[in-house]
Amino acid sequence: MADTVRLGLIGLGNMGFLHCRLLQNIPEIELTAGCDVDERRLQRITSRYGCEGFTDAQTMLKAQICDAVLVATPHYSHTTIGIQALQRGYHLMVEKPISVHKADAARLIRADKRDDRVFAAMFNQRTNPAYLKIREMIGNGELGAVRRVNWTITDWFRSQAYYDSGGWRATWRGEGGGVLLNQCPHQLDLLQWLFGMPERVQAFCRFGAHHEIEVEDEVTAFLEYGSGATGVFTTTTGETPGTNRLEIAAENGLLTYDSSESFIRWQRNAKSVSAAIAENKGFEKPDTQEVRIDCAGEGGQHAGVLANFAAAILRGERLIAPAAEGIRSVELANAMLLSAWRGKAVAVPISERGYARALKLRADSSVTKATVTDQLADDMSSSF
Repeated sequence: MADTVRLGLIGLGNMGFLHCRLLQNIPEIELTAGCDVDERRLQRITSRYGCEGFTDAQTMLKAQICDAVLVATPHYSHTTIGIQALQRGYHLMVEKPISVHKADAARLIRADKRDDRVFAAMFNQRTNPAYLKIREMIGNGELGAVRRVNWTITDWFRSQAYYDSGGWRATWRGEGGGVLLNQCPHQLDLLQWLFGMPERVQAFCRFGAHHEIEVEDEVTAFLEYGSGATGVFTTTTGETPGTNRLEIAAENGLLTYDSSESFIRWQRNAKSVSAAIAENKGFEKPDTQEVRIDCAGEGGQHAGVLANFAAAILRGERLIAPAAEGIRSVELANAMLLSAWRGKAVAVPISERGYARALKLRADSSVTKATVTDQLADDMSSSF
């Protein structure tokens, strides 16, 4: 049995280059191939890390010099390249989001037909000690039933130069969305991982509110859950300094986590909210005790997910982030955009075909970055 995984990395932009650096400290993964349509980026990686270089994904996949593939290309080609890798029998990891829209995510997941293949997604925030602890407290009943969730994630600031740095960025045709599809897949994944999927979503999105872009850069969404719980999710790339603050009102108290702090704050009720409503007098609130739960550090993050991917291939270790779960964050993003376009709440699950048609209408009518979108479409149709 092999003691290392030979990895091919497709897409050598910002995230691809980060993965290359991280892989040098993961002994169970050997970078054997890199692929990018930009020959300068490709040369930088092959010369620095001594791997084989390819400018075409299909050629790399046919070369059979890898056991596994990591796809870190622009979003639409996650689906096409991912399907090709799975069909050729490779283990696969896909960067977030796993696809641009629910229909493509479902196509990608359906292509995973071999039980002996490992298929993972890069949801590195699942390794954060704070979110692991919060998930534990929800799962074991310590918090009691969740009644309300507020997540304000506004520290995703991006300048106009960032959006201008690539022709695919911030376009319906090249990226498929803005803050919801690029920055917030992490929090959308955590949202469903912690609280499950809502039944209804109503979102208010502003498109190009703070930048010269066509996609959303500010979002506020209201979520309704089957349990009766509600949620508000707010995000933007046009605010600074911004914050990343999660607030959970539950039966047994109020839990808050701010990413700038090294602890979770829990105001624990001596009596549940339901019991207090039924039994207390007038304005009488239950007593509370403030508890601070240490959650210092960020966990393994990208490196932890990569190491886990290798361990799953070599020893059958359970995946931190199975790719099949990635369709949920994609659907949440799609539902928010669909609600904003329609100007009303939408039911979840949404129609795969309906959303794909709505997105295509916006991509086809796109006028920004027109000089690059046709080339992007050609690149994607030929699988990078």
